[in-house]
This record gives sequence, structure tokens and C-alpha cells, in this order.
Amino acid sequence: MRLRTFRIGGVHPEENKLSSESATQIAGLPRQAVFPLSQHIGAPAKPVVKKGDKVKVGTLLAEAGGFVSAPIYSSVSGTVVKIDEAVDATGYRKPSIVVKVEGDEWEEYIDRTDKLETLEAHPELTSEEIIERIKKAGVTGMGGAGFPTFIKLCPPPTAKAECVILNGVECEPYITSDYRLMMEHADEILVGLELLMKAVKVAKGYIGIEENKPKAIKLFEEKTAGRNDVEIVPLAQKYPQGGEKQLVDAVIRRQVPAPPAIPVNVGAVVQNVGTAFAVYQAVMKNKPLFERYTTVTGKKLAKPGNFLVRMGTPMIDLINECGGMPAGDNKLLAGGPMMGKALTSVEVPICKGTNSVTILSGDDVRRKPVQPCIRCAKCVSVCPMGLEPYLLATASALHDWEKVEAAGVTSCIECGSCQFTCPAHRPMLDNIRLGKSTVMGMIRSRNAKK
Repeated sequence: MRLRTFRIGGVHPEENKLSSESATQIAGLPRQAVFPLSQHIGAPAKPVVKKGDKVKVGTLLAEAGGFVSAPIYSSVSGTVVKIDEAVDATGYRKPSIVVKVEGDEWEEYIDRTDKLETLEAHPELTSEEIIERIKKAGVTGMGGAGFPTFIKLCPPPTAKAECVILNGVECEPYITSDYRLMMEHADEILVGLELLMKAVKVAKGYIGIEENKPKAIKLFEEKTAGRNDVEIVPLAQKYPQGGEKQLVDAVIRRQVPAPPAIPVNVGAVVQNVGTAFAVYQAVMKNKPLFERYTTVTGKKLAKPGNFLVRMGTPMIDLINECGGMPAGDNKLLAGGPMMGKALTSVEVPICKGTNSVTILSGDDVRRKPVQPCIRCAKCVSVCPMGLEPYLLATASALHDWEKVEAAGVTSCIECGSCQFTCPAHRPMLDNIRLGKSTVMGMIRSRNAKK
């Protein structure tokens, strides 16, 4: 069988899937849960509780703050002790709601049974009702980007969805939370896919899974045997195949144009398998998004593992469940080593987009000395977006924002392939991220004046 993959660029970092065969554990409850109001792309959520209020698991804490926004629900029961600022995964202090945990009492409207609900058993679910339930539950992209899911299910009038593609690739090194979710909840993911297909009114769904997950490929092929509406697509192992534009290219051989084009412009709606699971729970179980599957991993960590963890739990609680922070030099990442963000505090809470807590130790912590660019063009050959990273990085370092914009920085997906392959160890991604954020701000400013 010939494996599919995307056609431009890509690298092959060491896998380090240390926790792939570790069954998911239920993380303990924190003593105090912190809920940042910006856990998604778009406007921060607006608090609907105040200090002293009693909340349960599933109580609405904050409502959507605009069209591109998402509500936030409590993952614990207890008392709201303050609405203040706390450091989140960006490294900045952000408005947050803090709840002191007192027991584990759930709202009665949530269906906590294990009974599998099927779409066939719920003919009353229209496309509009599915989207509304997803919106109300605060479901956002679980692969890390955090885009409110309901918006992806309402394509612009100029675009027409033809298929839904589930991302089961998990190509980032170390992370295994999606793999464990696929192995442990395949039926729910498939119902979630059917719900997404009905929401966008398409008859075809795909699930892309990389070849280094043969058990997951076999499991989903067995569960979809004889079906024509769902196709399992085994993919060659290559990073960053989990990027939605790369996944669309690999699965249906269509390339998404530069921004503002999005996958639905070529007929595809892309969602993570974790998002599909959250959609199932939201629509079929009336369960808001307040917990997620997260990997806690690192070469020096005593017991790397996968956890079902309540939002708001500080990362140190999970690290302690894995044996504690290793001795010596460590770097804590929210995410994996390619795209994850380095953190300055172990008290950062788990949020909707936290798919991994990664601890790099020893030599992996320290960057190698930066040397002059040798004009090898390796960064150009591996860029999955066909950009010129050396140019973007240099122009960003020189604050030549017009050149940065002209060179297409808004197309960068910040995958880090350029920095990974650079023999001169130049901090290319750091500079490009600076350039991209600056240019995006310039574009928003221009648009606001129109």
C-alpha cells in the first residue's frame, strides 16, 4: 500500500513517543483551579460569576465575549475566590477566574453514563441544532490552535464543504494524548465525525493517521469496514503533517491557497480527533468542554503518562503524578518541542488547547551557539508552506516589516521545521514569530481604518 503525504517540505524529528502505550489515567482534583478567560482564538470570555459564588462541575463561569469567542465552564465544584490575573501558557498574566475546590459535585444536566449514543438514535438532531450545542458547550479546536469549533462549521457563502477530515496524525514528537484517545474511544470519535459531517451537510469523512500508529489504523479500519461514507487514510510519517493545510494536501490532494484562504475554500473542514470526541460529548451527553486528554512526558521524567485532566489544574500537579520534576536543568513546555511554548512557571493551568506538558532535560535544554548563515537553503527545502524562512527571519530581526509582509509571513504555520534543520542553529522561528505577530497587527490596524 502506498502511503500518502503532503508534497512540499517536511522534516523527520526523533519521535520520542515515550507514553504511547501508557493507558490514560484520571488526574486528581487540584486544590485550586484557575480558568484563564482567553483559552481560544478571539475575544476573551466575560465572567458571569463573582467572588463568593458557589459553582459545580459544569457551571457556566464566563460567556462568549463576541462572535469569535467561546464560553468557559467550571471543571470543579467549590467557591469562586477571586477574579484576577494569572500567568497562562503564553507567559503573560491574563484575566482569570479562580475557584477553591470543595468536593466534586456535578450539574445534573450532564449525562455521565457510558452508554454510546448514536446518530441513528437521534433523528431530531438537525445541522443547526448540532452547531448550536457545540457552540453552547464551548468546544474549541483541541489540537492546540483553539479556534471556536462552531465557526468552522459555518463556512462563508463563497465556500462549500465537500468533506470532513479528522486529524489523527499527532506528528509532534513526544505527544501521545490523541493516540490514546483514539485507542480508548474510537466509537465516540466516529459518532463525533458523523455529527460534524451532518453539521456541515457532507456525505464523506476521512480520518488521517500516520503509519507509526498501526494499532490505531487497524482499529479504525475494522470499525469502518463496509462503510462508504468514512475512509481511513494511512499517512507516511512526516512533520508537520498535522497542519491542516498539509493534511488536506495529503488526504484529498488539494492545496489550500495563501491566507485569507482556509481549507473549506478547497472543500475540506478539518477537525482534530480530540475535537470530534468533545463534539460527541457536547451533543450527545450535554457535557461542556471542561476536561481534556493531555500527555505529560520527558526523557528524564520517572513515569511519563497520559491523563484525563480537568481544566484549571496546575501543571505541577500532573508533573508530581509522574514522579516530580527531574533533577538538574529542565525546560517546561506547553506542547511539544517543535511548536510548544517554554514556560516560566509550573503553576500554569491546563487549558482547552493543552495537549501536552513536555519537560526537556540536560542537553535538550540548551541551545547550541548561533553561527552565521551558510546559505545552504535547507530551511527553504523543508518549509511546508513554500516560504523563504532565512529571508523572513533576517527581515524580522532587522524590523523590516514591509519586507516581512511581502515575503508571505502570514502563511507561516510556525511549525519550526526551518529552525530544526538549520545547521547554523539560528533562532529562525523566534524571529519569524515576532515578524508574523507584528505584521498581523499592522493588517488589523489597516483593516480597522477602512
